[in-house]
Amino acid sequence: MIIIILLFLTAFFFAVNIGASGAAASMGIAYGSGAIKNKRLALAICAIGVFLGAAIGGGEVVKTLGSEIIPESIVSAQVALIILSSASVSLFIANLSGIPLSTSEVTVGAVVGVGIAFNVLYVETLVTIVMYWIFLPFVAFLLAYVTNKGIAVVTRKYAFLTKGRWPKILAVIVILTGFLEAFSAGMNNVANSVGPLVASGLITVNQGTITGGLFVALGALFLGGKVVETNGKRITNLSLLQGGAVSGIGASLVIAASIFGIPVPHTQVTTCSILGVGASDKGKEIFRKAIIAKLIKTWVFSPIFSLVISYNLVKVFIDLDFSGLAPAFGLIVVAYLLTLWNPTEKMYQEKVVPKKIGGN
Repeated sequence: MIIIILLFLTAFFFAVNIGASGAAASMGIAYGSGAIKNKRLALAICAIGVFLGAAIGGGEVVKTLGSEIIPESIVSAQVALIILSSASVSLFIANLSGIPLSTSEVTVGAVVGVGIAFNVLYVETLVTIVMYWIFLPFVAFLLAYVTNKGIAVVTRKYAFLTKGRWPKILAVIVILTGFLEAFSAGMNNVANSVGPLVASGLITVNQGTITGGLFVALGALFLGGKVVETNGKRITNLSLLQGGAVSGIGASLVIAASIFGIPVPHTQVTTCSILGVGASDKGKEIFRKAIIAKLIKTWVFSPIFSLVISYNLVKVFIDLDFSGLAPAFGLIVVAYLLTLWNPTEKMYQEKVVPKKIGGN
């Protein structure tokens, strides 16, 4: 009984942190471009979007994480607790540093760690998921890069888009696309917190998506401020047209993946879209910012960190095998913390002022 209580508490804690991390990947664009000037309002819209997305369309990804990477039969309450604890630790540390991190990556990493410990893993599904992790952010970057070039041409040719009522109309479009992106985040990310609960047979898919969606929404509303600031204002400055393009690209790609049940790195997709706009405007200069290196290091290392935690927890608490714990766990923890809190990096030294008009 104690394990089940801890399991649900951990799942809800993880869901709250998912909301905090996902906030930057959705309404961060509207906030950074100036479409929404009030950060709290941006987070409230995000919360509504992620809840609706989870409740309406989160079921397919729940099924994938619950039974298509490792057999559902090995996911007991204890194993589910290990998966969620491992992913929660990785995500919570990233949230403290203000890094927009993919919850799908740390969750899949934790599931894979369990699969390796039990010597049973559906490699074909895992390879497919990792291919999407690589492919979608790259596609998002290219689409944003090309789209931004088109925006530059349009704004030069149609200067009236920067005058009169047009900026207000563009602001509404950016807010709507941001809401759609929050919806897509709910579809894809709620599974990360409730998938193990469903796999262990403690709740149904529908119960999981609604309950998980509620806690994800609460996390976005109350804990998303620092991360929304990072994505919205500290990577590159965005106009309203650019912001709408970035949100639309991210939402379209993530919704498409969610329909097929693929857990994808939603925050990476959106952040790479922002980088595509920045590269289109500034060229290689965008990649010289300290925050870019920190983002990439965190994205690469976090799923490995989550994998090592879950693997060792299985070995210690289920197999009672302590042989590999100290060297592997200690090395990963130290390296991970140094990655996030390197005191020599001035992560926020290049804060920019967002553009307020529709022009490029």
